Amino acid sequence: MAKKRFKAEQIVLMLREAEIQLAKGMSVEEASRSLGIAPQSYYRWRKEYGGMKVDQAKRLKELEQENGRLKKLVADLSLGNSILKEVSRGNF
Repeated sequence: MAKKRFKAEQIVLMLREAEIQLAKGMSVEEASRSLGIAPQSYYRWRKEYGGMKVDQAKRLKELEQENGRLKKLVADLSLGNSILKEVSRGNF
C-alpha cells in the first residue's frame, strides 16, 4: 500500500471523526478502517495530536519546521567556526 501523507489539520479532523465512531460503539480497527488508515496510525496520531485543535496542530508543524531549519543553521555555523579555529592554529 502506498504511503500517504496527511497534513496536521487533516489528522486532527480524522481523530475527531474516529472519536465519534468510537463513541457509537465501533472498535478502533473498524473506525480506522473506515477512515482509510491503520490502527497503528490512529494510536500514533492520538499520542501526538490528541486534544489539539486544528490551529494548534498547524502551529506545531510550523514550529517543528522552523526548529529543523534553525538546527541546520547552528550546525553550519559550528562547522564554519571549527574550520576557522583550525586555520588560525596553523594545523592544515
